[in-house]
Amino acid sequence: MPRLLIVIPAYNEEENIVRVVDDLTRRFPQYDYVVVNDGSRDKTAALCRAHGYRLIDLPVNLGLAGAFQTGLRYAADNGYDCAMQLDADGQHRPEYIPAMLEELEDGADIVIGSRFLTVKKPKTLRMVGSYIISWSIRLTTGRAICDPTSGMRLFNRAMVEEFAQNLNYGPEPDTISYLIKNGAAVKEVQVEMGERIAGHSYLTMMKSVQYMVKMAISILLIQWFRKRDTETPYPERSL
Repeated sequence: MPRLLIVIPAYNEEENIVRVVDDLTRRFPQYDYVVVNDGSRDKTAALCRAHGYRLIDLPVNLGLAGAFQTGLRYAADNGYDCAMQLDADGQHRPEYIPAMLEELEDGADIVIGSRFLTVKKPKTLRMVGSYIISWSIRLTTGRAICDPTSGMRLFNRAMVEEFAQNLNYGPEPDTISYLIKNGAAVKEVQVEMGERIAGHSYLTMMKSVQYMVKMAISILLIQWFRKRDTETPYPERSL
């Protein structure tokens, strides 16, 4: 079994973090994890310390991209074969990790936990944005991604190193599109997402619309000019 690190970015998730980590460790103790506290203003970090969780406590809020890259840097530094994002709000269900690992072992570089691989997207405003992003990726890469906005993603060692050593590598659809254009093999696994039980998402309807527009513009225009370091080997070391 490959060495997997589950990266749990957390920002103001004091109402969810204990439930999420305890559920993961109870059901899948064979997987390593680390909580990356992204400068939370609540008791997220204090709860992690009180429960003895593996924790990287960032002193300031870097945003999802910075928190996730921190986790991927930790995975690269400690020799993990692959790494996965599991959101701290409880929407990502860990029972799908084995199926996603199978796809990784079958040759994928990135595996996406997709809500819409075999299930039709609902006709909502947010899903219109998802359609636009999927269309943008297909237009620029020739590859159909059914659920480009899913944050439940698994990366092999090569992708872990890319995220760890390159700037501006956020876990977003435009980065996935960029990596596909550069030869990454991406597969999807059908999953169901849970509902946020407590706390509030930072994504309001207006922010969701802005996000979709930003991603589409980035995929269609900006990604063609992106720089990539594939020649510098990632230094192997242990912390």
